[in-house]
Amino acid sequence: MSEENVVNGESLVEEIRNELLEIDAMQINDHAQRFDELHNKLATALSSIDGL
Repeated sequence: MSEENVVNGESLVEEIRNELLEIDAMQINDHAQRFDELHNKLATALSSIDGL
């Protein structure tokens, strides 16, 4: 695994963490859409490493 992949992984984790903090601050009625968007982002990231 190259160092670039590790940095991108760390960057993704930080981005997800920030999005979760934003979602936590939102009204609960708005959570579902944001969680769905976050789920799609994570699924895309996971599918990109399937070939490893």
